[in-house]
Amino acid sequence: MLLARFLAALRLGDTDLALRHHRTAVRRADWSLLPVEHRAAHLVDTARAHLDSGDVTGAGRALADAHVIAPGEIRCRPAARTLIAEIAHRGPAVAGVARLADLIGLTRP
Repeated sequence: MLLARFLAALRLGDTDLALRHHRTAVRRADWSLLPVEHRAAHLVDTARAHLDSGDVTGAGRALADAHVIAPGEIRCRPAARTLIAEIAHRGPAVAGVARLADLIGLTRP
């Protein structure tokens, strides 16, 4: 239920409320019972919420966390690739995002 509230708040543009729902949801015991793909998808949405609120570091951290639990989801999911590119192009590399950008081929040799 909290993840649905998170997504609704995010879609309505209330990133502060969305991130509060996120913080509550990931502290609950049932968070770890979700399939890794669902957790990774949620973390991609969380990265969007952080980025929309101006927290580039938080966005990078959420994507890096998602990559740890479900690398394939981050490498193949278009929304994740878009976020990685946005973060990578905003300036100095954020915790692990430069490596993710390189892994998925968003950087040029």
